[in-house]
Amino acid sequence: MNKSSIAAWSIRHPIGVSMLALTVVIIGFFSLTRLAIDLLPQIIYPEVRVRIIDNGVPASVLEDSVTRQLEEQLAITEDLIGIQSHTERGIATVDLSFDYGKDIDIALRDASTRLDRAKRFLPDTIDPPTIYKLDPSQIPVMEFVISSELRGETELRSWVDDVFSKWFINVSGVASAEVGGGLIREIQVIPDQQRLAGIGLSYKDIIDALQTSNKDEAMGRLQMPAHEITGRITGRLKDINDIKNLAIAHNAGNTVYLSDVAQIVDTHVEERIKVRADGVSGVKLSIQKQPTANTTAVVEAVKERLDWLKAQKILPDDVTLTTVSDQSIYIVQSLKNASWSAITGAFLAMAVVYLFLGNLRRTLIIGSAIPIAIMFTFVLMALGGLTLNIMTLGGLALGVGMLVDNTIVMLENIYRHQRENTDSFVASTEGANEVTSAIIASTSTNLSAVLPFLFIGGLTGLLFSELIFTISAAIFASMIIAVTIVPAYAAKVTNIKTNRVRHVIDSGVDRLQRAYASSIGALLRFRWLVILSFIIGLGFSIPVFLSGKHIVLPNLDNGNITVKITGDTGVSLAEMDQKTKLIEALFAKQAETETVYSLVGGSVYGRSQRETPSEASITVQLKPLSVRQISSGDWINRMDKLIAEQQLAGFDVRMTQRGIRGIRTNKGDEDISLRLQGANEIELKKLADDIAEKMRLIPGITNVAHSAEDEQFELAMTIDRERAASLGVNLQDIKQATQIALQGVVVSDYLDDDKSYDIRLKLAENEIKSPQDMESILLFPAKDNTGPIYLGTVANIELLKSPISILRDNQMRIVELTASLSDGNTLGEALNSLSELRANITLPKGYTLYDGGSQKALQDQQRLTEVLLLLALFLVFVVMAVQYESLLNPLIIILSVPFSAIGIALAIDTLALPLSMPVWLGMIMLVGIVVNNAILLVEYIEIERDTGKDISASIVAAARLRLRPILMTTLSTVVGMIPLALGWGEGAEMLQPLAVTVVWGLTFSMLVSLLMVPVMYHLLHSFKTRNKQKTLIAG
Repeated sequence: MNKSSIAAWSIRHPIGVSMLALTVVIIGFFSLTRLAIDLLPQIIYPEVRVRIIDNGVPASVLEDSVTRQLEEQLAITEDLIGIQSHTERGIATVDLSFDYGKDIDIALRDASTRLDRAKRFLPDTIDPPTIYKLDPSQIPVMEFVISSELRGETELRSWVDDVFSKWFINVSGVASAEVGGGLIREIQVIPDQQRLAGIGLSYKDIIDALQTSNKDEAMGRLQMPAHEITGRITGRLKDINDIKNLAIAHNAGNTVYLSDVAQIVDTHVEERIKVRADGVSGVKLSIQKQPTANTTAVVEAVKERLDWLKAQKILPDDVTLTTVSDQSIYIVQSLKNASWSAITGAFLAMAVVYLFLGNLRRTLIIGSAIPIAIMFTFVLMALGGLTLNIMTLGGLALGVGMLVDNTIVMLENIYRHQRENTDSFVASTEGANEVTSAIIASTSTNLSAVLPFLFIGGLTGLLFSELIFTISAAIFASMIIAVTIVPAYAAKVTNIKTNRVRHVIDSGVDRLQRAYASSIGALLRFRWLVILSFIIGLGFSIPVFLSGKHIVLPNLDNGNITVKITGDTGVSLAEMDQKTKLIEALFAKQAETETVYSLVGGSVYGRSQRETPSEASITVQLKPLSVRQISSGDWINRMDKLIAEQQLAGFDVRMTQRGIRGIRTNKGDEDISLRLQGANEIELKKLADDIAEKMRLIPGITNVAHSAEDEQFELAMTIDRERAASLGVNLQDIKQATQIALQGVVVSDYLDDDKSYDIRLKLAENEIKSPQDMESILLFPAKDNTGPIYLGTVANIELLKSPISILRDNQMRIVELTASLSDGNTLGEALNSLSELRANITLPKGYTLYDGGSQKALQDQQRLTEVLLLLALFLVFVVMAVQYESLLNPLIIILSVPFSAIGIALAIDTLALPLSMPVWLGMIMLVGIVVNNAILLVEYIEIERDTGKDISASIVAAARLRLRPILMTTLSTVVGMIPLALGWGEGAEMLQPLAVTVVWGLTFSMLVSLLMVPVMYHLLHSFKTRNKQKTLIAG
């Protein structure tokens, strides 16, 4: 008996052990209160985005003037591995891609330097460029649509901009409060072209007058004997009358005022984007959190500020706030579900333990491992800067049943020795020392199987490393508890009274042990039959893993549906708005709908916006999954049929399940992406049309589209250069005149109560109604012997079709083909079908069709998991070899691992479970878990053989004695994971496949440990003994 072991010390010092445990619990609880709460671990993609907005500029012009310039400068960013751009009307976006190992902050600084150099090549008309990391933390945590029954849209926008939004800027954790949509006040100067031409004035005269006369100027300083005074000339226009009475020229001795040649209107900017929530127009307010801030804490702080504003009557009664996005709702519900799974799993595991022990005191000793191990994990999470998210809580929910494995083995062995020895200290010490090495070995194998996962990169590493960390920390803590707390407390619980329940349980387990020992004795005579049966089962399982039913990550049903509506070429904003309202009303009638939020005519990015009249987007938030009786996928299928009945000719409606914002497995928004590259854009579109038609014939693929199929009308102007030159007209003159005519030009600003509003020079809307009307745009007034010069004199204008968006990959034009997966189809199956399609397509020379990222993500995942699986097997074998200083027994144990795949294959086939990253992770975890039972059995066979018994007798004896702890540890682990495996509630979809894999794999591996391991041990050790005997005889 080793009296110096840690177990012996713990038995002698129960108070010291208790105080140490209490310390861990208190510090753990303190750490828990300081952990930030979020949905997922922090994910920062190795990508930087540059966005430039120049409203109204066609995509083809913007590509040449902005996109190409940016690409040339940004392409030399250090460590860049890819550059993609997306150009639409008024907006150019360039994405820079890096390896996951790249420090993205350094990449951002380098790209910012390149952007600064590129600015001198860019047009003056653009908004200031924005550059940022593609960090999911930048997604707004809350979004509101603010409406009012009494205020006009211009007044409402001003109030939200100047008053309401300012109350949230200094809220703890808030980075910005961005306002979008609504109508912004501006002063419009609407010139009379004929009047201007008649008195010999042009637009330039108006612009010069407004720019030179509407500003304050310094007038120097006045020095006096006693002091000095500075001065200024107050030239600012103070009201609308000042603008009207602004002198712009003198004609024949008469002063020409601005009101003589133009109408001055205090109005608002043209409404190009409409914002609505539940059918009511309003203004959008987006709250963004700071990168390191706690999402739920920020949302709670914003809600508290709202309540305070209401209580202080700062929020008027006529103003209504509709919450269209609240990231905290899904986070809180998901974490509640994960916590419920962990707590329920713990109680179920304890119920299994009690069922076998029949004693509450001993059950509580074993159960003490769960809260202490979890609190120890919280301490390590706080030290490591981890957050409380569905991965960390899910890790605890997965591991809660495993936490009692070591304590079960320890207590059960101590209890057996106590029944054989009256001295409690001796019995407890001997029992503890006997299984300590097995506990350390099983824990080491558990950790060695999954620890390599902590060192991998990519999205998989970012998502699952914290889950692995929490499981590993908890299992390590449970080992410490098993060799300290359990012996200390078990030594005090010696007088176990036999009651009826305990008698029934013990007699039932004894009968089961005798039957199992008898069966093993019989099976040892048919060793090859047993082995062959398992090999055949494994052979039938292999096709399941080769079926192609692969996905990267499971879909999370958060009830967020994205709807994109696209109208035919040239559709007006008014017509698009009408059709969008019809679809909104259809959504609002559904019982599952919570909110309907729409943007018609483009998108809003903070205070900037992208204008696309022929497009609209609707975001539908369904009620929580626990409330509605239908999945998001089924809801989309139902709505597809209802929308089809509306017969919206000329309008394309596509609905997708958005999933968790911030998680993406490829660069696009759709499940599937192919890219077609070539030189000629007409040929590209033709090829893309043909490929898209073929893709639509593939079962299981929906929403097939390509980036070149959406077109819009574009005004194309051809200048008669000779005629223009002879009249003294240049390109800038024409550009300025057409901009004034079509969308207006901001020429100055107007201050009112310390607020600045644009002064826009713009023709009346009824003057330009067709391309032909543009010919009457005034370029220059009459001069000397020449009459006024109009645009039609020097240019020809026609209406052409052009692509809505232009995509480029590595500085070459491409067309992107995208598609979504229908319910029941997997990414692997779809990609296999697409691979066959690509193999049968013959492209012209110079054209290439290649993967847009989906296939690479899936292949990378498969390669990674294969490597990790083999590495886990190797490390587990190494740990056991080091532990036992033997190769034979570790080989016996490791050979049992692959057969757990039979149970996994049964789960995949029975539950129609696709192979995803959580499934592969479950298989890797199983490598370390399934060997536990085999280690217990093999180690006790060795103990029995040390007493002088032969191999068969030792196997039978060990089988009888180890059956109870094997059943207890396996069933407690399996039952503890059942709540998570059932996949109830929000957020459960991510980890349900992992739990199902472990439950089914571990359950079947118990049969492998109980049946195949004894047979393999007998076969290999008998062979080893015969070889030794032959060697002795030969010697």
